[in-house]
Amino acid sequence: MAKSRQKFSNQDSSLSPTAARSREWDGPSRWTDYLGPEMASPLSSSSSRNIYHDGQSQGTTPAQSHKGINMQWVVQLTEVAEGLMAKMYRLNQLLDYPDPINHVFSEGFWKAGVFPNHPRICVLLSKKFPEHFSKLQLERIDKIAWDSLQDHAELHLQSLEPWVQLLLDLMVFREQALRLILDLSSTVITLLPHQNSLILHAFMDLFCSFVRVNLFSEKMPRKMLLQTYNFLHAMSRNERDCDFYHRLVQFVDSYDPPLKGLQEDLNFVSPRIGEVLEAVGPIIFLSTDTRKLRNEGFLSPYHPRYPDILTNSAHPLRAQDLANVTAYREWVLFGYLVCPDELRRVTSIDIALVVLKENLVLTLFRDEYILLHEDYQSYVLPRILESKRMAKSGRTKQKEADLEYNVAKQVEKMISEVHEQAILSCDAIHRERRILLKQEIGRMVLFFTDQPSLLAPNIQMVFSALALAQCEVIWYFQHVGIASSRSKTTRVVPVDIDPNDPTIGFLLDGMDHLCCLVRKYIAAIRGYSLSYLSSCAGRIRFLLGTPGMVALDIEASLKGLLQQIVHHLENLPKPQGENISAITCDMSDFRKDWLSILLIVTSSRSSINIRHLEKATVSTGKEGLLSEGNAAYNWSRCVDELESVLSKHGSLRRLYFYHQHLTAVFRNTMFGPEGRPQHCCAWLGIASSFPECASSIVPEEVTKIGRDAVLYVESLIESIMGGLEGLINILDSEGGFGALENQLLPEQAASYLNQTSRVSIPSYKSPKGTAGFPLPGHESFPENNGSIKMLEAAMQRLTNLCSVLNDMEPICVLNHVFVLREYMRECILGNFRRRLLGVLKTDNDLQRPTVLESLIKRHISIVHLAEQHISMDITQGIREVLLSEAFSGPVSSLHLFEKPTDQHTGSATESVCNWYIENIIKDVSGAGILFVPIHKCFRSTRPVGGYFAESVTDLRELQAFVRIFGGYGVDRLDRMLKEHTAALLNCIDTSLRSNRDVLEAVATSLHAGDRIEREASVKQIVDLETVIGFCVQAGLALAFDRLLAEASGAILEEGAPLIHSLLDGVIKHLPDGVPEKEEIRRMRTVANTVGVVNDHDSVWVRSILEEVGGASDGSWGLLPYLFATFMTSNIWSTTAFNVDTEGFSNNIHCLARCISAVIAGSEFVRLEREHQHRQSLTNGHASEGMDPELSSHMSAEASIKSTLQLFVKLSADIILDSWSETHRSHLVAQLIFLDQLCEISPYLPRSSLETHVPYAILRSVYSQYYADTQSTPLAILNASPRHSPAVLLAHASPVLRHHRGGDSPQYYGHESGYFKGSSSHNQEHLYDDIGSLRSMDNKQRNVRRSGPLDYSASRSRVKSVEGSTSGSTGPSPLPRFAVSRSGPLAYK
Repeated sequence: MAKSRQKFSNQDSSLSPTAARSREWDGPSRWTDYLGPEMASPLSSSSSRNIYHDGQSQGTTPAQSHKGINMQWVVQLTEVAEGLMAKMYRLNQLLDYPDPINHVFSEGFWKAGVFPNHPRICVLLSKKFPEHFSKLQLERIDKIAWDSLQDHAELHLQSLEPWVQLLLDLMVFREQALRLILDLSSTVITLLPHQNSLILHAFMDLFCSFVRVNLFSEKMPRKMLLQTYNFLHAMSRNERDCDFYHRLVQFVDSYDPPLKGLQEDLNFVSPRIGEVLEAVGPIIFLSTDTRKLRNEGFLSPYHPRYPDILTNSAHPLRAQDLANVTAYREWVLFGYLVCPDELRRVTSIDIALVVLKENLVLTLFRDEYILLHEDYQSYVLPRILESKRMAKSGRTKQKEADLEYNVAKQVEKMISEVHEQAILSCDAIHRERRILLKQEIGRMVLFFTDQPSLLAPNIQMVFSALALAQCEVIWYFQHVGIASSRSKTTRVVPVDIDPNDPTIGFLLDGMDHLCCLVRKYIAAIRGYSLSYLSSCAGRIRFLLGTPGMVALDIEASLKGLLQQIVHHLENLPKPQGENISAITCDMSDFRKDWLSILLIVTSSRSSINIRHLEKATVSTGKEGLLSEGNAAYNWSRCVDELESVLSKHGSLRRLYFYHQHLTAVFRNTMFGPEGRPQHCCAWLGIASSFPECASSIVPEEVTKIGRDAVLYVESLIESIMGGLEGLINILDSEGGFGALENQLLPEQAASYLNQTSRVSIPSYKSPKGTAGFPLPGHESFPENNGSIKMLEAAMQRLTNLCSVLNDMEPICVLNHVFVLREYMRECILGNFRRRLLGVLKTDNDLQRPTVLESLIKRHISIVHLAEQHISMDITQGIREVLLSEAFSGPVSSLHLFEKPTDQHTGSATESVCNWYIENIIKDVSGAGILFVPIHKCFRSTRPVGGYFAESVTDLRELQAFVRIFGGYGVDRLDRMLKEHTAALLNCIDTSLRSNRDVLEAVATSLHAGDRIEREASVKQIVDLETVIGFCVQAGLALAFDRLLAEASGAILEEGAPLIHSLLDGVIKHLPDGVPEKEEIRRMRTVANTVGVVNDHDSVWVRSILEEVGGASDGSWGLLPYLFATFMTSNIWSTTAFNVDTEGFSNNIHCLARCISAVIAGSEFVRLEREHQHRQSLTNGHASEGMDPELSSHMSAEASIKSTLQLFVKLSADIILDSWSETHRSHLVAQLIFLDQLCEISPYLPRSSLETHVPYAILRSVYSQYYADTQSTPLAILNASPRHSPAVLLAHASPVLRHHRGGDSPQYYGHESGYFKGSSSHNQEHLYDDIGSLRSMDNKQRNVRRSGPLDYSASRSRVKSVEGSTSGSTGPSPLPRFAVSRSGPLAYK
């Protein structure tokens, strides 16, 4: 509100009749609040605003000034109407869209702060209008509300004040607009479109705006507003009504309902309106005749009858008029609604029928509308029936009465039936029109893209095509969700508008392409327009010199204006060369002068009018003067106002008010069967024009509409990116590319072969589908052709969409810029991340790494397919995603930095590593995880999640894990294994500390040979079984890490063989020293993670103990005694050796791995600390002679060897001491356990076991186990090792073995022990072959794999061992084994 209106309630003098009259008659200056800044600058796009700008300076003489003011007021009042409706629209928004006709007001209405929140009084005032409040006894209706209103009357007056002023402005607008409409209709000679189109459009725009404002005013609570304000005014002004109350009551009452008042007020201009509507009828008929438009080429750049002539000059005027057909239809609907008598013209029935049949609603302002047919039946039909009765009563001549009666009867029939027709056929009519426009605009875009030089001559046709498409698109969204009541019943019928209509996308895309073409070739269009205007100057000069014009007595002012027109056109810049785009030409003066001429010659008060000029110039056989001038006027706008004209015909900013429907239709059609990816550009581009809908009268609209436009774009982008993800995921599904990569798993292939082998029918050819799963190549069968076509269509749509989004210009909405390429990149990478995290786990549990790898590769191949159409590096982004999901921290052995605390990465790695720790190492699901040394994998008695353990832990699967997650994943899993093992080692440390005294007693008793004391002490050890379980679990972790290192090394050798060979070579030459230098330790750790260090386990445990500061207590010296007491555990009674796995049923073989590694690692750490302690005592002065580090390393190895030998001695003592005839079930497992310990540990030669457990006993044990297995297939695979001298040497006893690359000699014996009577000769060969296979399979260590024949070298060295004795204490079980012919397992 202006400042003059802010004191409205406080200074009542401003409301006096005098003040009101002065404001009412002060001309256009009254409406400054309703005139936006557009009126002050010539940038408006509407034709009416152009007329305003062009008409401001006309009126060069006093005689013409009055006409100029009239024209100025026409345009100003049209703008005022827009402002009034914007304010009413805002009021309805604030009041939550009330229904004042039925007095229905929502809760939001009363909470809006406009009206007092006292519904009973306010609604009663509205219902009793126009009765004065003093007659209603309101105090009795609601006493509390009455008192509240009295207390806060001034406050309520202030809130109502601006809206009462709006009501007063509506009243003044009505009076001024009516006077101006009457003035124009009575003074303008002709209002025909082909003669005086400019003034006609200005006049009809004002006429329609006047009707709209008054129809829209019915939607605001005028009665309640006026009555409540007057009631509050009287309360605060001593019972005195406000000065304008009675005039406003009369105004509101006369327009209640508005159509009744409009029909009465506009009755005087009804004949002129009827003439105009009859004149535009032919163009309306043409626009509805799709066949004629198509066949005669009104919207085609080709000549309809002469295809060789490209430019379309067949219908230039008609094609131009089609651009205004939308306005013509509105004129018809409003004109016959408020001037119903004009329907009695004979031709009017057909015109009204055509327009009414294709519309159900009549838009008033933005998305506000009235139901068209209901109002025609309520307000037009009664007038027609009245005229029918009058004609029947015979008040006129009989002949005229009959004609009038028949016409009225036809009109009555038409209005009664057209509603039903519209409900049934309007959507079909518009769909047919949309299909026509889709085809024509599509051809037009292709043609003008190929022949851009012909765009300028046909620019008017382009504007017509844009206008028609604009009309159809807006009509579609105006009618979505509309419900209309049938004419003969009260039943409400929803209009069947198809929300999946793909033609909308085609029209939007076509309009967008046409607008882009016009903007692209704007310089060519400007140049062509200038050329046309230059040639037009000659024609006008010629017409002015014709005898007819010379003979006319033209006033000096008019003659001067005509000469000025010629002067403007002749002085235009001449487009030459390539500098057309640099030409700046302002044609506004030319248009002002031409408008001045029109105002003079169309006035009934002028001595020279339009008919005189036409008669004087048309005799030449060419276009008349006015036709040439009007054409020049239109072409002049293509010189300096092309953008505004394009905006008028091609802008879809009004769709903002239907943006919810826009989003829904877009989602339904964009990715439908007929959707096109390239259409998304147009759907998004609409939003750029949305902020233009904001009215400057209501400042808060700019923010709201801008925010809604941004949300609309974001919503569409979300849908587009969702579609993009959908296309990628369709291709990346099992029904997509997955169907082309079907491979049978080994178990599936076995099942398939088993089932097909059972089919004995000879005619059975194709076993397809027998096993219940698709076979490779099934996509080639004819019945699967549809799925392949679907894949091809999805690929085509994906590539098209990527190409379109890549080439799309940025979308600018206010200060927001949307670059679709960036969104697409983020979408593809985000989808890849989600896909990666999604396929990590199946419904049951972890996905197999090999399957996961193949799924990732498949997805990346689809991304590469899309990347070919995107000018961005998506592959780099994929790598970043994989890196971020794999990177859970720096590699401990390589990187020296810490991971930032705010960096959240590595979720995929964490997920997979946690699964392995929980389900394989800890076995939280109780699946019976068992490490299988012979196959280098883990097995389970039942599935862990979706797979058995061997399916996710063998080398092939771990290699896939390494390929996916790289060094970061390996390091993370290694760290987690270390953390878990560190916790287990801490338990050992705790057990050593807590049982120190007991273990010392055990050590004393063991060395003294006191069995009773030893057994008593062992029983005092706390939680022995628990510690054994922890050690077994640590052994599992060691085994798993060894497999992981082997897999990592294989991948490194495959991908970076030079680095692998470098590490392999360096590790052989690293100096062995205790303590190791930091660089050497790091290098050894790195080499250990890729499996090139022979003694993986001890190095790994050593690094753990160094990190956590373990093995620091003196109690660790009792470690071999603690481990030896494990032989007294009850776990051995349930332990059984398995030949197939070369391990034990309860993972006790992992205990051997743990004992070996922990003893070796702890000894290294202990000696390092002792060395550091000595260094500190000697102040760093080393002793002369041998290198102290080398000597320390040799002493460490000797200490480890002696500790392990002590453990073996103690264990053998306990094992053989505890044996008896009644208690010997544990014996065999324990002996094999000790043998496996010697095999696992590089520091423990087998000869050290010979002094405690003779080889003959072990050979007998193994012979018995292997005799019970069916290993015949293995026997024929390889010759006996006796036939190979190399193998003979390898199995000789003792043999020199190099455990660390050959640096440190190590001895262990393979004393031949061959039982003559324990088995047949063939069986001995079988055992020899098994041992040969195992020894050849393990070339790194060059040791046997727990087979019996590793102890036999040649027949010449066969000795009898029946009389041998062992070095162990206690009674020896040897005599029993010596006389046994069946092995040690013949237990009772």
